[in-house]
Amino acid sequence: QVPLVESGGGVVEAGGSLRLSCAASGSIGSIAIMGWYRQAPGKQRELVAAIASGSNTNYADSVKGRFTISRDNAKNTDTVYLQMNSLKPEDTAVYYCNVNLYRGDKYWGQGTQVTVSS
Repeated sequence: QVPLVESGGGVVEAGGSLRLSCAASGSIGSIAIMGWYRQAPGKQRELVAAIASGSNTNYADSVKGRFTISRDNAKNTDTVYLQMNSLKPEDTAVYYCNVNLYRGDKYWGQGTQVTVSS
C-alpha cells in the first residue's frame, strides 16, 4: 500500500494559478509514473499530466503550455506537483493524484477540488 497525501486545491478566478502536490511516503525507488487526473461533474476521469521516473512528461492537449508537472524524491518521499497557470473555468474538476508502481500496482489519492470562477 502506498499512502498518498494531496494538497493545494481551492477556488481561484479565471487567469489565476494553483499548485497541487501529492506526497507518497516510503516509496522511493518503487514508483514508475506519477500523474494527475481530473473529473468534472458528468464527465469521465481524464489524464491531465504524468511524469515518469526518467522525467519524461505527458500532457493533455487542453493544458499544454499552461500546466507543468514535476517530481522530486527526498527523505523517503516521492512528491509530484502540478503547477496550474492561466486557469480557465473549464479546468474546474476534482483532481486526483495517481501512482503506478514498477510491479504494476496503481494507487489513487482522495481527490482535491479545483474551482475556477469566471
